[in-house]
Amino acid sequence: MENLAGRREWLGLAVLVLPTLLVAMDMTSLFLALPQLSAGLGASATEQLWITDSYGFVVAGFVITMGTLGDRIGRRRLLLVGGGAFGVLSVVAAFSTSPEMLIVVRGALGVAGATLMPSTLALITNMFRDDRQRGRAISIWATCQFAGGAAGPVFAGFLLQHFPWGSVFLVAVPAIAVLLVAGPVLLPEFRAPASGRLDFAGVGLSLAAVLLIVFGLKQLAAGEVAVPLGAIVAGVALGAVFARRQLRTSTPLLDLRLFRNRPFTAVLVALVFAGVAMAGVGLLVTQYLQSVLGYSPLTSAILFAPMGLGVAAGTMAAPSLTRWLPPATAIAGGLLVSSAGGVLVALTDGAGLVMVGIAVLTLGTGPLFALGIGLVMGAVEPERAGSAASMADTGNYLGGSLGLALIGLTATAVYHGAFPAGTTLAADVARPEVADQARDAFTTALNVTGVIAAALFAGLALLVRTMSRTKAPEPALAG
Repeated sequence: MENLAGRREWLGLAVLVLPTLLVAMDMTSLFLALPQLSAGLGASATEQLWITDSYGFVVAGFVITMGTLGDRIGRRRLLLVGGGAFGVLSVVAAFSTSPEMLIVVRGALGVAGATLMPSTLALITNMFRDDRQRGRAISIWATCQFAGGAAGPVFAGFLLQHFPWGSVFLVAVPAIAVLLVAGPVLLPEFRAPASGRLDFAGVGLSLAAVLLIVFGLKQLAAGEVAVPLGAIVAGVALGAVFARRQLRTSTPLLDLRLFRNRPFTAVLVALVFAGVAMAGVGLLVTQYLQSVLGYSPLTSAILFAPMGLGVAAGTMAAPSLTRWLPPATAIAGGLLVSSAGGVLVALTDGAGLVMVGIAVLTLGTGPLFALGIGLVMGAVEPERAGSAASMADTGNYLGGSLGLALIGLTATAVYHGAFPAGTTLAADVARPEVADQARDAFTTALNVTGVIAAALFAGLALLVRTMSRTKAPEPALAG
């Protein structure tokens, strides 16, 4: 019976990685479909931006609420309801008849998607009580997340060669069907026994704060200044009000007292700034492959795959490191490997070295995502696992948005400093008389980004190693 129960947990994990793959692939697969989709629907440049961004905006804004809602109403229930909605909305998105309709549906998909990530991670934490098994399960979950992100563009490229653009949405339907059929059988239900009422004022504050900050960062990356900075300031102000409210209520959406735990805080900070470095490098490498080296979108997606596969390999290998090293040491060591990858990107002058560089950079983040998330989840009681999962997910989203904005702006400044007569990379490489200068200037910007990433990862390694010299995280008392 014990072996049967253990087998059921791993079968349940197989079901849980399906929505993880879906959310990751949905984030990245649309980029290749955008040209066909835009032509079919007649979408303007602004509408294209909202088609790609509305999903991520809403996921980032609702993930805190959904993590805590799962603690209250039941994680399996929330996962199945959200998964069913995701499947239905994917069909509607595939047959959208106008850009406005697709934008609205993508936003609704974001609400459904926000239920999936914290629910899956919280259920894994509840299902696997043994530390070693939980570490392995979280590493598999993280592997699927990043492998899905890497495979999204490649899979989308295959679909678009044989089917209409709506196929990139319909691919979610079979996976959701498996989740809805197998989930009630293989997944146990978990909820907090005395969770109290949902703090609706806190929900509104968290949603407004995150949306304003993410919107501001994305617009800042697009080159605007005044409106994005105003949005960021307003978001930070609302975030401060939210934090003050959470510290005073007996049933907070987020238990901010967890930040008194130094290893917990170090891991969350590392998750945010690793996201900064990875998003910034990813942004420039994709442009480098297409506009500087001249590869097609599909070939560029394949050449870019080592970035996602590197994280996947690192997360799978991470639990084995704990046989010889404490988790914090393994995380810090991995971040130093990532720093070396940043150095390789800084030396890049061709496709071969950039592929090796992004693979090494992301390989080193594996222990952070596998073991670090395990430390975050282990710092709370099982009843508040959804809340802790939402902290980790929000950190990832904010880190990615911050990286696109700040490193994107830095790269633009370097590009124009090296090529003052330039406008944009896409426009400049289309002009034969200045194309070589534009390519050289952008390569310099990519190299500088590698230096920034190397410095960030080295600093994070020092932070994790220093702040881990305290007792290991203990479950925090709820309320």
